[in-house]
Amino acid sequence: MSGRPNIAPRVRWSGHGDLGASLALVFPLVLAYGVGALLAGTINAVDVPSRALWHGCGHQRTTYLLVYAALAAGFLIWLGRSGRRTALSLEVAAPVVMEAAIYGLTLAAVIDLVLTRALGLGAGGDAVAALGAGIHEELLFRLGGFAGGAALLRRAAVPPRLAWLVAFAGSALLFAAAHHWAGEPWDQRAFAFRALAGAALALIFWFRSLAHAVWAHVLYDLYVALLR
Repeated sequence: MSGRPNIAPRVRWSGHGDLGASLALVFPLVLAYGVGALLAGTINAVDVPSRALWHGCGHQRTTYLLVYAALAAGFLIWLGRSGRRTALSLEVAAPVVMEAAIYGLTLAAVIDLVLTRALGLGAGGDAVAALGAGIHEELLFRLGGFAGGAALLRRAAVPPRLAWLVAFAGSALLFAAAHHWAGEPWDQRAFAFRALAGAALALIFWFRSLAHAVWAHVLYDLYVALLR
C-alpha cells in the first residue's frame, strides 16, 4: 500500500475502507489505554484482552509494561512492512479525528432528543457517563458483533440484507445489555441510550470506517469525563 490510505472506498465485511489503515490509526489508542488502565488501576468491563494479560503476567506491573513495550515495537515493525506509515501522518489522521470529534460531540445531543421527544424517556446523566471505553467496545461490538456477525450469517446462507439488519440490531442491543451483565443495575433509560448509541456507532463504522467509530467513541468518553 502506498500513498494516502483510502479510508472509505467501498463496503466489505469489515465496513468501509482499509481495515489495516483503521487499525494503524487505532492501535496507538490501545497502547495508551493499556498503560493508562494499569496506572489508574481500572480496566473496562469488556476489555477481556487486558484482563487476561494482567492475570497472565501474574499481576506484575513490570512484566505487563514489558509486554506492552513489545506490542509497541511489533506495531512499529508492522507499520513499516505493511506500508501503512502514512495512516498516522497528520494529513490522514487529522481529518479522521476531526470528523470523529463531530460525531462524538453530537452523539449525546441527538440521542437525547430522540429519547426525550420521541420515546419520552430522557437520557439521564448516568447513562451518558457510563458509555465505557471506546476502543475495546468498538472492536468487540462493531467489528466483531456487527461486521463479524453479519459475515457469519451470510456464510450460513442468510440473505445479505437480513444478515446485515440482524447483526446491526443485535450488536446494538448486546452493546447496551453488556453494561448490565457487567453488574450495573437495570435502567431502561440507560439501556435505550446505549442501544441507540450502539446503532449510531455501527452506522459510523459501516459508512465511514472502524477508525472513525473508535475515535468518535473515545472522544465522546473524554468529553463526558471532563464534564464530571
